[in-house]
Amino acid sequence: MEINKKGMDCLHFINGAYVSSQEPGTFDNINPASEEVIGQIEDGGKADVDLAVKAAKAAFDNGWKHSKISERAAILRKIGDLILERKDELAMLETMDTGKPLWLSTNVDIPRSAGSYHFYANFISTMGTEAYPMEVGAMNFVVRRPLGVVGMINPWNLPLLLLSAKLAPCLAMGNTVVLKPARWTPMTATLLGEICKEAGLPDGVINIVNGAGRSVGEAIAEHPDIRAIAFTGETSTGKSIMRAGAANLKRLSFELGGKNPNIIFADCDLDEVVETSLRSSFINQGAVCLCGSRIYVQRPIYEQFVQKFVARTRQQIVGDPLQPNTNVGALISKQHYERVLEYIELARQEGGIIETGGKRAEGQDRGYYVEPTIITGVDRNCRVVNEEIFGPVVTIQPFDTEEEVIQYANGTHYGLSASVWTKDSSRAFRVAQQIEAGLTWINTWFLRDPRTPYGGEKQSGIGRQGGMFSLDFYSEVSTICIKY
Repeated sequence: MEINKKGMDCLHFINGAYVSSQEPGTFDNINPASEEVIGQIEDGGKADVDLAVKAAKAAFDNGWKHSKISERAAILRKIGDLILERKDELAMLETMDTGKPLWLSTNVDIPRSAGSYHFYANFISTMGTEAYPMEVGAMNFVVRRPLGVVGMINPWNLPLLLLSAKLAPCLAMGNTVVLKPARWTPMTATLLGEICKEAGLPDGVINIVNGAGRSVGEAIAEHPDIRAIAFTGETSTGKSIMRAGAANLKRLSFELGGKNPNIIFADCDLDEVVETSLRSSFINQGAVCLCGSRIYVQRPIYEQFVQKFVARTRQQIVGDPLQPNTNVGALISKQHYERVLEYIELARQEGGIIETGGKRAEGQDRGYYVEPTIITGVDRNCRVVNEEIFGPVVTIQPFDTEEEVIQYANGTHYGLSASVWTKDSSRAFRVAQQIEAGLTWINTWFLRDPRTPYGGEKQSGIGRQGGMFSLDFYSEVSTICIKY
């Protein structure tokens, strides 16, 4: 795969080789920070998905499903090692694709991606099985077998990181994969094909088909030989995938949208809360499903928090992702940039006060840059409070009591994550248990143990991933009963 400082062309990776589309066609890959074309991407379709599924099915039937745990663990470990060896190269590609700061790609996205392969290599090497004896003189053993061909549809915000969180346990259980990278961010996924081959993964075990959701994604969702779909992205897209896969009763794992509450009580460590809220609001341009975009502050410290938070937000540097002091890079595309600005204008129309930001970043003639934006003065029914914006935009609202803020926190159809800030441990646990979210942090944010379950409630997702929860999804769990 030829790579240069300006990017790379992205072919499909099918049956261990890079190939063009069955029906010729490409589209431009645009660097969102400069609006420059950095490569051509193959525009795949149903025929390419069919070819990839055939390769995946053959690889599964011809040996991968019978591979030893030690063999799979060694390959996973090698994939992680090679990702770290090529960290700088992968980080640069990720930044050119997404517009995020290079320091973020280097220190978070790529190391955490490698960590997924290392984690599951170790996990399956020590994994046991359950046994249940019966008084009648019998023993029940729980066994796990691979599913077969799994379809993966990947998002654009954390391309390699979120892909690896799914791919590592999927391969660990002996499945094969047909993967669609996000249309806007194909480069690190494309390069991963080469890395997997070098690590010793047999041809056909991983197959990558580039293209649009309406063609490639739909073909993956509908294909009768794909047993399961793992998807991360918008809730509306998840519903479309569910409808497309219903005819074949596909198993589904969805990590969908979030509109996550950040609940700040008056007895918190205010300076720590301000600094962490700065990260949880604007890291990765606010394009993290777990970002705390709804900030609720108890009234005694509301004005003080707003003043400190606005001051720190105004110190954030927006600009060139390659500069080491850049805090906020570019949004993913012109379409998304315009969508975020439309939400800010909507907030004004809904009576919101723009405390800071609210417009294109000054001094940026090219690229899709929006200033970190803080909105106050809106009520709980406003669209900017209830709809996922997925940009550097947060709302701040005051509250008085626990009961009130719990009602606010649960007042959307999302339920992915939440944060609670208080020095009162009893209150922290009491509130956390009542919040409708798959993951709630107390006095921290973005701290993840890969053994624990992760996923959303309500319209934020279906299923859980992490540790054994991921392995259960990527396997058929059966019981063998032996009478003796």
